[in-house]
Amino acid sequence: MSRWSLRRRSAVASVAVVAIFGAAIIAVALAISNLNSARARLLDQAGPTVIAAEQLTTALVDQETGVRGFAITVRPEFLQPYQDAQGRERAAVAQLRDLLAGQSAKARADLDEVVRAVDDWRVRYAEPTISSVRRGDLSTDVRDGKVLFDRARAALNALGVDAEEERAASRAELNSAASALVATCVVTLGALLLLVVLAAVLLRSAVVAPLSRLTAQVRQVAGGEFEHRVEVAGPEEITDLAADVDVMRSRILHELSVLRSTNAELDVLSADLKRSNAELEQFAYVASHDLQEPLRKVASFCQLLERRYGDKLDDNATQYIGFAVDGARRMQVLINDLLAFSRVGRHTGKHVDVDSRQLVDQAVRNLAAVVEETGAVVDAPAEMPLVRGEVPLLTAVFQNLIGNAVKFRADEPPHVRVTVERDGEDWVFTVADNGIGVEPQFAERVFVIFQRLHGKDAYPGTGIGLAMCRKIVEFHGGRIWLDTDRDQADSRGTTIHFTLPVVAEQPAVAEQPEVVEPAGA
Repeated sequence: MSRWSLRRRSAVASVAVVAIFGAAIIAVALAISNLNSARARLLDQAGPTVIAAEQLTTALVDQETGVRGFAITVRPEFLQPYQDAQGRERAAVAQLRDLLAGQSAKARADLDEVVRAVDDWRVRYAEPTISSVRRGDLSTDVRDGKVLFDRARAALNALGVDAEEERAASRAELNSAASALVATCVVTLGALLLLVVLAAVLLRSAVVAPLSRLTAQVRQVAGGEFEHRVEVAGPEEITDLAADVDVMRSRILHELSVLRSTNAELDVLSADLKRSNAELEQFAYVASHDLQEPLRKVASFCQLLERRYGDKLDDNATQYIGFAVDGARRMQVLINDLLAFSRVGRHTGKHVDVDSRQLVDQAVRNLAAVVEETGAVVDAPAEMPLVRGEVPLLTAVFQNLIGNAVKFRADEPPHVRVTVERDGEDWVFTVADNGIGVEPQFAERVFVIFQRLHGKDAYPGTGIGLAMCRKIVEFHGGRIWLDTDRDQADSRGTTIHFTLPVVAEQPAVAEQPEVVEPAGA
């Protein structure tokens, strides 16, 4: 039985409970039925029988009294009780016959004897006496009537004794049925209490105790004793659960071993990464100093050569010198951009809450010269949300996006529109322009470092700007993408979206944009 499953145990227990409850209900129902039968016998038969016998006795006594009074007084009004009592007599006899139908034969025989004695008294004494008195013959001997009526009275007494005995037996049966009902209820309650105690004991031994042991062993494993095997005796479900937990423990132990090995490898890789970062730092230092200095010298000496010996050089030499100076300058710009790109996320500054409108304003001020030169118009909402991050980096995002919008312009003056709206826990910023646009197939390529869609002669630059924007936005917990779903009817220009996390409850963003004026415009 110790290996029985909980389902089997619960099924057996359910059957036992149903059987016990069914037996208890049947026993109580039988006891109540017996009680009702005894009560019905007492109230519907025995009691009314006694009452009807008394009513019959009263009716006969009234008849005997009426006849005797009429015989003595010769007054007709004394016959009225005699006549009325005859009706009551017949009613009482009829009721007694109905009540005694299911009782003893002796009681029915006593009733028959009463009826015969009364009829004999009436025929041999009452009716002749009444007739004689009416004729004026007063010689009737009342003693003859007394003898006849005493025989009827004796039969009535016997009937009364029968009725009382029946009532006493019915009362005893009622008391016995009530006692049996009480005893049945007590036994039923005792059985139910015993069943509850037994169920509690079985529940504790079959479920609670094994689960407690399983819990203790699981806590041992949770406390770090991963080598401890989880084994519990008990019902099938609990042993299966223990086996599953032990399988999970074994898997965790294996994963822990793998994790430790991986951590060891990560420690090695971390050391390599630190060494690589140190080398990268060294390279950044060299690039910012040792590499730029020779480039500056190349550019300076080439320019000096052009100034001093320009009149002695032909046009090709002058052109070659220009190529060298331009290459040196572009190399310096590329090195500076690479340094800035590599520093994003490594040399972290202070993160503060800043008004994104101030970031747009600063970006436009930084681009004041080119904005004024091209006649560009930059629109942005008067009120924009607070964002959290490094101010120089976030300013660089807006500056690169607005600068690209101005750089890659069409024939008409650039028009840049900056908007923002909330999307759940992010602010979605949009920078849209009316420039030459970007084909959808290049939506990912434009964010890759050094990827250019146009030649250096057509549009200057190093191809790092959008890659820098992606790195900065992702460093601040957002994402950036090119909108490729714009309406084909209005497909001119470029629309770029990027998100930044919401830092707090913000006021509603103004829907009407205003023109951002560059410094000195």
